[in-house]
Amino acid sequence: MKKLAIAVGAVVLCSSAATAFAQSATDAATPAPAAATAEPVSPHTFTANVSLASDYRYRGLSQSNRHPAIQGGFDYAHESGFYIGNWNSSISWISDADKSVSAPIEMDFYGGFKNTFKASDMEFNYDVGVLQYFYPGGYSQPRPYTTEIYAGIGYGPVFLKYSQALTNLFGIANSQYSSYIDLSFNYPLNVWDLTMNAHLGYQNVQHISAASYLDWKLGLTKDLGKGFSVAVAYIGTNAKESFYTNSYNHNVGNNTGWVSLTKTF
Repeated sequence: MKKLAIAVGAVVLCSSAATAFAQSATDAATPAPAAATAEPVSPHTFTANVSLASDYRYRGLSQSNRHPAIQGGFDYAHESGFYIGNWNSSISWISDADKSVSAPIEMDFYGGFKNTFKASDMEFNYDVGVLQYFYPGGYSQPRPYTTEIYAGIGYGPVFLKYSQALTNLFGIANSQYSSYIDLSFNYPLNVWDLTMNAHLGYQNVQHISAASYLDWKLGLTKDLGKGFSVAVAYIGTNAKESFYTNSYNHNVGNNTGWVSLTKTF
């Protein structure tokens, strides 16, 4: 009887071993499931933004008679560096100068190419393009529509940009080929998600020296998360009051504090 039990046990043991071996062989012959294939990254990027600003300051000058402005735009970018976009803002400067004209909106349309390149083991970024400023409304001549071409180059937090008008500059007669040079500095402080913003620019108005001026800005931008950011700055110019005082007797180039709230989508 003992021998029978031993024999049965041996048969069961051998059967289990054979089953395990067969399962092992099957597992070895079956390829491991492939890792989940990552979805390809799209070469196209679409973004949008909307802002509320205490004043629309363009190259240091108030475009909204020192009143708040609502702003926003849309952008498309391709991984090659090509981009196009549209940006809009409420304004009042045209009707401030001529109350017979109703032109409450500025619409900017732009396109260009930006990318990076290396030289002497340093990486530079560049941006070239064309920008059209459009102001819907009824006008007598001259119209304020303006077309500029621009080119810029940067390294790290510093960027230098040159813009030149191919038309008269915002309706100023005989101002074709006016230019603007802009040196900007944007440096992450690694404290409270703050970025320091600094800017120095010079607007040259062709043939009208009284209209040419320097402008500057020093400020901070804070990332609030979820696409929100807030910016504060001190903005100033040395624009001649005699040229840049509007019909409300406001000097649109005066030094001022400024704040904005932006949501990016």
